[in-house]
Amino acid sequence: MALNNGGPSPWGNPRPGGPWGTPPPGPPGGGRGPGGPGGPGPDLDELIRKAQEWLRSTLFLPGGGGGAGSGRVIAILAVLALGAWAASGIYRVQPDELGVVLRFGAYHHRDEPGLNYHMPWPIEVAETPRVTTENLVFIGFRSGDPSAPRAGTGRDVLEESLMLTGDENIIDIDFVVRWRIGSAPDFLFNTRNPEVTIKSAAESMMREVIGRTPIQPALTEARGQIETQVAQGTQAILDQYKAGVVITQVQLQKVDPPAAVIEAFRDVQRAAADKERQRNEAEAYRNDIIPRARGEAERMMQEAQGFRDSQEARARGEATRFISVLGAYQQAQDITMRRLYLETMEDILRRNPKVVVDDRLQGLVPFLNLGEQAGRPPAAGRQPAPPTQSPPMLQTPRPPQGGTPR
Repeated sequence: MALNNGGPSPWGNPRPGGPWGTPPPGPPGGGRGPGGPGGPGPDLDELIRKAQEWLRSTLFLPGGGGGAGSGRVIAILAVLALGAWAASGIYRVQPDELGVVLRFGAYHHRDEPGLNYHMPWPIEVAETPRVTTENLVFIGFRSGDPSAPRAGTGRDVLEESLMLTGDENIIDIDFVVRWRIGSAPDFLFNTRNPEVTIKSAAESMMREVIGRTPIQPALTEARGQIETQVAQGTQAILDQYKAGVVITQVQLQKVDPPAAVIEAFRDVQRAAADKERQRNEAEAYRNDIIPRARGEAERMMQEAQGFRDSQEARARGEATRFISVLGAYQQAQDITMRRLYLETMEDILRRNPKVVVDDRLQGLVPFLNLGEQAGRPPAAGRQPAPPTQSPPMLQTPRPPQGGTPR
């Protein structure tokens, strides 16, 4: 430096009044310094020397001349230090935490939320793990938002997500494991890295479950069953390790074929869906037409059975009637023959037009019974037939007297 010219002072040769030279004279009381406002400033070296001498005399350091007051100061300082050391054992446990007290590094007891006390370090140390907070472990992907994990929003980890199904197909699965601390001492002392242990156990259990599940159920209806089996299996593994962890839920985020073949697989799925739809339609048609055909066949069989029964009954009735008539005829042939004659004539006369004329009447004029032929025109190419004679007068036949008709 320009001012350092080799003198004992770091600022060069000493000058009267300090390293910056002698200040200009001023009126009495107008400057700084011990003699007045215009005098020189306090000597810093002198102040440091006086402070060192007081400290030596107080702490009985060599070169000091301490007294009875110095002992009291040391006692006070020792008491204050002891009180501060004892007060260091006061600690607070938050509502979502649990206090675990270690005595010489070993588990001693636990404290509930609130203000608690343990013996100061190095005798006891308190750990406060959060036992009610739900933690997340991502497997197959890394979420960009840990509070709201969702597959596709973060980075995909293929070495964790690609798995082999039971029918030897590859499937891409991303899932989340939700867990919390169940036993704080086991959580603190039985596992070195709980998250890595949970991740390894859940991934191995998922690969085991997927390894015995075909790909189609894994993509559709078996997702809930897979989540339940993985959660139970992971909990069983962690219980064997005594990790002090409770698996609350396993959530499948993405279950898809690999990205390279996903379009072809979707085509296969669509074809399978069309096949299932057509099969359901065929089943519905069969369930509709077969009962209807069976009902129609049953109806026809019932009608045929009824017709057969009616014909058989009618034939039996006719045979029974003929046998009864035969029996009556054999008992009274004259009466039976008359009855048969009357019934036969009654049937004949009922179906034919007839005119009954009393033979005692005189002067009757015969009439031409044209019937339906009267209003019918002659057919084309035919000559009308000549008029016929009037039919003879019909008379009621009389049954023979005193004998049986032959």
